[in-house]
Amino acid sequence: MAHTEINDVSADSSLVDPEKDLLGHANFAKYLAESICRMTYPEGFVIAVYGSWNSGKSTLLNFVVHYLQQKPEEEKPIIVPFNPWLFSGHENITRRFFDQLKNALSQESSVPKGLRERVADFAAIISDIPLPYAQTGKALAALLNDKDKEASQLKEEVEDTLVQQQRRIVITIDDIDRLAAEDIKELFRIFKAMRNFTNLVYLLVFDKEIVIRTVADTKEISEEAYLEKIIQVSFELPNPDKASLRRLLFEKLDHIFSQTPKQQINQTRWGDIYFQGIEHFITSIRDITRLINTLTVTYPVVKDEVNTVDFIAIESLRVFCPKIYSIIHQNPHIFVGKINLSIDELKNLLNTWIAQLRDEDKQPVKNLLMHLFPKLKFILANTYLDEKQELEWREQLRVCSLEIFPIYFRLSLSVGELSNIQIKIILGLVENTEKFRNYLIELTKQKLPNGTTQARVFIEQLENSTEEIPVNYIPSVVEALFDVSEQLLSQDDESNSILAFGNEVIISRCISQLLRQINETSRFELLKKVITQGKALPIINHEIATLKEQQSQYSTDQSNYEEKWLVNAQHLKELEEMTRKIEVKTDTSYK
Repeated sequence: MAHTEINDVSADSSLVDPEKDLLGHANFAKYLAESICRMTYPEGFVIAVYGSWNSGKSTLLNFVVHYLQQKPEEEKPIIVPFNPWLFSGHENITRRFFDQLKNALSQESSVPKGLRERVADFAAIISDIPLPYAQTGKALAALLNDKDKEASQLKEEVEDTLVQQQRRIVITIDDIDRLAAEDIKELFRIFKAMRNFTNLVYLLVFDKEIVIRTVADTKEISEEAYLEKIIQVSFELPNPDKASLRRLLFEKLDHIFSQTPKQQINQTRWGDIYFQGIEHFITSIRDITRLINTLTVTYPVVKDEVNTVDFIAIESLRVFCPKIYSIIHQNPHIFVGKINLSIDELKNLLNTWIAQLRDEDKQPVKNLLMHLFPKLKFILANTYLDEKQELEWREQLRVCSLEIFPIYFRLSLSVGELSNIQIKIILGLVENTEKFRNYLIELTKQKLPNGTTQARVFIEQLENSTEEIPVNYIPSVVEALFDVSEQLLSQDDESNSILAFGNEVIISRCISQLLRQINETSRFELLKKVITQGKALPIINHEIATLKEQQSQYSTDQSNYEEKWLVNAQHLKELEEMTRKIEVKTDTSYK
């Protein structure tokens, strides 16, 4: 199995070697490193690079450090990396900062002993500042605002020693935008207090918008001005262009599919699927990270059993259009296999699903669906459909093969309920008994991993949606339920629970709920018609038993007892007699 690295383009595993730069950050990092070494300034300097989450900020910082370390010894600065996020909420960030600075200076033989001692003394005082942070902030303010005599004297001594220091000190700080508000303010106090230290440069990378929102309760000045008082110069890290994002994505895909023979990938088809569908959703490094992380988890379990191009496309829908992905997963017989509904019905279904998407996503999703499922291309684009190609699709491990389709969804949780839009689509067919019945039969073929079917899921939900069905269509729905019950009863749930309801109970409850919405005479005539047709005798018997149970629960002394019954006593006797005749006739025919 190919080794893959989760989140391998994120800040937590950013690039360090400019030779591997795919986003154009290396040149900027090189010139920024050059400027840090050459610029002249009378006192400390704070530089910030702003960028959104997963825009490559940490990679840029690593590249700058790389170029600084390549400088000749006489130009190479002392680099002090500091990541405050590692200590946030656990330790005094101010104390840890000075400890880190002291340790870095202690490892440099060229640093005057006096500077190391002064910083160590300074750090010792800082270390004595008590927690919690509220107290730390007040103590630090007193300390670094020259109100404390000892700290003020030490601060002057550190500055005098830094003047003698030939090598610059570059303090790099990442992940500021991950900190809590108090921790950010704590860190910024350090920058303000030590900004006038000669030969000291801070290089910060963070998401400006996040930091501004986090410190938004700063009352004395605006958030923008708050940053401007701390940072001398800033740069905005631009979003990579489409070509750069594509190169980065393809490199990451290579890690995942490294063992896939190149000849197995149809380049023309991959180009169509990528440029007409997937690329629309790849707008940032974050998008790449989401897709790569998903593929890293989902691909190993289906390796060598799926078509690489199809799998990337299906997983792209999982990440960027989960509604459409779920609809595909739950409705295999709409997307693959023989066409059982009319072209107009299928087109209406597809258009209803796509209508749920944002306008800008509709065409790319349509394109993906048509490339993945020839059946849909036939419906939406009027192309020729040769169902004899099923064998070829099977050999190519395509998702449009009815046999291969389930493999693509091994790591997809089964949804226990149909979506509201799916329920409405199904109920939209009730005006035509035949169409409604055919659709329910299709749902009986869609088995879920728990042993039930989508038809049972629909019927369970239908019991709570009966009021949405126009009264004049209820007879059609009831007849269809009796018809479909034959298929459902032949494949009852594979449940070992002694208390689980069988399909017989679920169907009967739903039929009773529907019957209650029409008058008693209509109920009787409808049940007579169903019994005469002789279908689904187990359901008919269950319905008769239910009616008898209802009548036994209410005494004839009650004035409203008949309102509780689905049919009156006389009609029940007639239905029982009809059922017995049908059963006798059925038994005789089998003999």
